[in-house]
Amino acid sequence: MPEADEEMPLNGGSSTRPSILKTKSYRGVTVYGSVGDREDSPSIVTYAKGTLDKSSSSGRRAAFRSVASSSLGSGKGSFRDSVHSFSRTSFRLPGEACSVRDLGGRATVSTQVFNLTKNIIGAGVLALPSGIAAFGNAPSALFPAALLTAVTGAIFGYYFSLIGRVCKLTMTATYRESWEKTVGEAGSALVALVIILKAALANLTYSMILADAGRSVLETLGVRASWSAALVGVTVSILLPLCLLKNLAVLAPFSLVGLAGMLFTLLAMTLRYFDGTYDAERNGLFLSDLDERRRPAFGSTGAGGALGPNALVFACMLFEAYVAHYNAPRFFVELKDNTIPRFNGVTVSSFGISVVFFILAFAVGFLAFGSASSGFILNNYSSKDILATISRVAIFVAVVTTYPLVFLGTRDGVLDLLMVPMELQTSSNLNVLSVVILTIITVTAAFVTNLGLVAAVGGGTLATAVVFIFPALMFRFAIRNEGAEAS
Repeated sequence: MPEADEEMPLNGGSSTRPSILKTKSYRGVTVYGSVGDREDSPSIVTYAKGTLDKSSSSGRRAAFRSVASSSLGSGKGSFRDSVHSFSRTSFRLPGEACSVRDLGGRATVSTQVFNLTKNIIGAGVLALPSGIAAFGNAPSALFPAALLTAVTGAIFGYYFSLIGRVCKLTMTATYRESWEKTVGEAGSALVALVIILKAALANLTYSMILADAGRSVLETLGVRASWSAALVGVTVSILLPLCLLKNLAVLAPFSLVGLAGMLFTLLAMTLRYFDGTYDAERNGLFLSDLDERRRPAFGSTGAGGALGPNALVFACMLFEAYVAHYNAPRFFVELKDNTIPRFNGVTVSSFGISVVFFILAFAVGFLAFGSASSGFILNNYSSKDILATISRVAIFVAVVTTYPLVFLGTRDGVLDLLMVPMELQTSSNLNVLSVVILTIITVTAAFVTNLGLVAAVGGGTLATAVVFIFPALMFRFAIRNEGAEAS
């Protein structure tokens, strides 16, 4: 909360007073807004100064409502709307309000690149070699796969950036708000529900993977545990503390650890490909440990196989791997000095790194095992291979650190759907909501065993709406609403 006469700039704005001002005062608070050269151009609140009642969120909100009710403008782009937007994004009571808006504007570009890259690069990358094996069994199949990976990454990155542009144009902080400010209130609840389901299904997938991985790690240590026990143990001891965190900036160190785990796994796979320990022509050291279906197998179907229908399997895997768009509003709002060029820098860097990582990972996996590549490529490696064992632990850590990033999207979606007021988004309330959501996901994971069905529903149906349909509609209406002022 600002002290008396302290200036509070809007995220990405300047505390310097604009040359042309509209002002309104209430209870010692003065809100300053710039006026465009044309009468129909928007008024934008740039900063406020003064002191509000620190003991009451309702007092703060009442002050801004009073300022807005006697606004100097009305309609689209009015001073009233600007006051409301500023009050949502910039004023907070320390230790009380914990919404995405109140935690906004602090993350650096590098922090956001770490988080977004980790949000994209998950355990799903290790399924990509099997996607290539679905349409080809010769090394040349890698060429169309690499091309499709790069093109898909560019398209998904563009739509991620598009969501940020919509947030900037409409001065909104969530998916639902962006929809309501552009398309209208009709369908906004459905949009929020789709966001929840997409993110929640991703969390459900990760819970199922972590239960399997956790049990395998325990068995390696000589501890026998049931699948359900492993699920509950991982959830309570590891996932719950991470899911109670409130923003992306806090998660940056965990994202770095997760990326390090993925990088170690990539390096281990690369080393094993080049040292020939799984090469039949060189009598690989670990070949005898593998059953027939896991041993390297190659044929003559290469790049041409990409023209067949089986290539759609690989395309669908890529489609699911690149989805992080439910979190795009949060990434934009939490970015310090969140201009579109800076947000685009985060987007290009993160999706670019992901494209390179995907190509390298499926290349060394497919070149090592060909058409025998399993849906989780580490299953092709011997249990006696120490590098493979460490890699399994590293992937476990990587998935754990991805989980809270996706969970933020689930929780934000629930807050959006229920239209929870900012003053109720306190730390304690968010903790309760997080526990409830995580409990529902964990119980569901205990009864749902078909991971393929979960991925198909999440990728084929919900992701299409979240990535392509919703952003395109919102941007179209935003441009139409803004007219010549849109950028």
